[in-house]
Amino acid sequence: MNVKMFVKRPILSGAISMLIVLVGIIGSHRRIGFGWAFLISLIFTPLVGLIVALLTDPLPGGGQRWGCVGTVVAILGLLFFAAFLLLALTGGAMLLAL
Repeated sequence: MNVKMFVKRPILSGAISMLIVLVGIIGSHRRIGFGWAFLISLIFTPLVGLIVALLTDPLPGGGQRWGCVGTVVAILGLLFFAAFLLLALTGGAMLLAL
């Protein structure tokens, strides 16, 4: 196994995660809000999320709108819980299959 492969993936995942959060913060100053910009960036790519966020109008008065952050957190929480249950019930066999 190549050790470099295991080092590059976490760094790349961390960088993409930071970009997704950054797009969400940019979206919080626009009509789309943090949650929708974050969700679009998560589903598609941070570039698509940034384009969508920048195409929406800025909020009047320079305020912030956090949108569906609770919904996004709930959906992600359910996904991680489902992945945890899958790993726990299979005894880690899913990791060996990958």
